[in-house]
Amino acid sequence: GKRKIHYLFEDGKEMAEEYDIKTGQLISRKWREKNTLGGTGKWQVEVGEPTSPLLGALESELITESSSNPVFMRKDTLSSFQWRIRNLPYPKEVYSVSVEEEQRCCVIRTTNKKYYKKFSIPDLDRYHLPLDAAALSFTHANNTLIITYQKPKEILAAEEQLQKELKKIKAANSGDGDCKTQ
Repeated sequence: GKRKIHYLFEDGKEMAEEYDIKTGQLISRKWREKNTLGGTGKWQVEVGEPTSPLLGALESELITESSSNPVFMRKDTLSSFQWRIRNLPYPKEVYSVSVEEEQRCCVIRTTNKKYYKKFSIPDLDRYHLPLDAAALSFTHANNTLIITYQKPKEILAAEEQLQKELKKIKAANSGDGDCKTQ
């Protein structure tokens, strides 16, 4: 099963997290903040599957991106941050993954100039921790590039503390979570 936790912060931001009940692993994390008019904005997915535009009931966009485009998503493990980029057919030798310390981001490049991506690690920014190139590694299998960044001990300790706190919290609906039918 899943456990959902919703946070409301003083600055108006919201965060929703989903954890696997058995493993305690983070499945998804989404952020939302108020827009300029004070209404709620759209959810920005930080961890987990990006929300599909097809799922929106009446989406205003009639033009959608190709299903063969690369799909970038984050899927963490208990000991590392992990990003997966699907639909990248090139061999592993073509890719180069590096750390840009002054811009506080990681960069993916291909020698054939077909793919380029910069991404930050918000968890390290929140804890004001430096990026470590030695913690970064990557592999390629089944048209998917998998980038792994080993979590620093400070984040591992904070996540362990958070899991202890979450175990103390009782669920808002103390049922089994299933809808009752008549």
